Amino acid sequence: MGKINSSISALLLMTLVLLSCNSRPKDVSMADQHPDIYPDYVGVTVPVGLAPLDFTMADDGFDRVDVEVSGQKGGSIHANGRYADFDIDAWHQLLQQNRGASLTFTVCARKDGRWTRFRDFNVMVSADSLAAWGVTYRRLPPSYSMYSLMGLYERNLSNFEEQPLLENTMTPGQCMNCHTQNRTDPRQTVFHVRGSHGATVITRNGNVEVLKARSDSLGGSMVYPYWHPGGRYCAFSTNKTTQMFHTNHPAKRVEVYDTSSDIFVYDAQTRTVLRDTLTMRQEWSENTPAFSPDGKAVYFITALQQQYPEGFDKQLYSLCRVGFDETTGRLDGRVDTLVNTRVTGKSVSWPRPSYDGRYLMYTQMDYGYFSIWHPEADLWLLDLHTLQSRPLKEVNSARSESFHNWSADSRWFLFTSRSEDGLYTKLYFAHIDAAGHVSKPFLLPQRNPRQYYRRLLHSYNTPDFVDRPVHMDSRDMARRIEDTLRVAFTTR
Repeated sequence: MGKINSSISALLLMTLVLLSCNSRPKDVSMADQHPDIYPDYVGVTVPVGLAPLDFTMADDGFDRVDVEVSGQKGGSIHANGRYADFDIDAWHQLLQQNRGASLTFTVCARKDGRWTRFRDFNVMVSADSLAAWGVTYRRLPPSYSMYSLMGLYERNLSNFEEQPLLENTMTPGQCMNCHTQNRTDPRQTVFHVRGSHGATVITRNGNVEVLKARSDSLGGSMVYPYWHPGGRYCAFSTNKTTQMFHTNHPAKRVEVYDTSSDIFVYDAQTRTVLRDTLTMRQEWSENTPAFSPDGKAVYFITALQQQYPEGFDKQLYSLCRVGFDETTGRLDGRVDTLVNTRVTGKSVSWPRPSYDGRYLMYTQMDYGYFSIWHPEADLWLLDLHTLQSRPLKEVNSARSESFHNWSADSRWFLFTSRSEDGLYTKLYFAHIDAAGHVSKPFLLPQRNPRQYYRRLLHSYNTPDFVDRPVHMDSRDMARRIEDTLRVAFTTR
């Protein structure tokens, strides 16, 4: 029996070897063009430690690819199969060996039994580290009024592992959004929950507090948070949000807008909401606050409140900045307008300053602030030294770009885009160097990416970098949210 088993094993091994040999390129013709691959990783810049750039041919008619990757400073790896599936350890070693240099990809692909070799392409390996363990984001299916299956997730960027932090199957009927770290540190986070057991959940120094979702004194919920670098304060907006559907705009389906909104600062140490007339004006809507990296200012957007539905395309937000006094928790000084809608004729949303204080990235669109439903929404970069803005043509497309954030060292940024199909927002990354040059963006790597993204019926939303795993106890968190117990706070 032992000899029979040994013979069978040897026969299977020989068969696999022969199949492997038969799948290697032979009688290869040459094509003077780069391969059309999915995702498009041709010419991108990646960090050391990133998960492998697995890809397949964009044309489904190709049934096999053979890829050799060689490093400018040495080393090589090989993949052969229906898609390029690189060994993770070998890939990481190759990136580390070629930090600050380039990788050359030699691609052959088989279609109708014939092999074609394409022109080699390069991928740059940045000398700048990613400065992140992974990312957090919300994933949700297309919906206008029902939450369906959605949740908060974390993803390890060095491999393909995704873990749910909290899914609404554990808190039926709830909507969860805006999971926000303090400068990518998950030990201090906040996220908001909507629904019958709505809440604002704050984690600081290992302590979890579940606040009331709404306050009559605020006039709405605590949403769109952004932490002060010192960790004591968190800026929020409070919004009365609604939506309407377009009937004469084929490219646009729905408009999300606020009938009123204000921004305020929450003191997590004293559990006090600090209101200020500078950013809570009756005829103006203030929104999407963000602290400056030094904590001495708050960036926000503001617009003269219009009447809906008639004035939906006249609500234009300008980008402003106001001083902040950390000792008192109060806004301080005059309000400066950095990007004025009277000059641009456009609307600004989602200001996000780089942590080194050099730039501020924002989304610009024709009107309003809820950019994911605006195909004309693009990313812009404001130089905080010169106060000059430019569109990020390197990453913008004919469809919506939005929801962006910076890595801790301000050398990488992520954003969501509907560039691929106009329907689902996917997660992209790009590098920015000290001179402000931006690389070609790349899609979040997945194992067997064609299959993954074809089967994925969710959109990525509100992403952020994270410097370590979040370690959320989802069962305990669901229990706290479903409980009626809420931490009280005062308003000043």
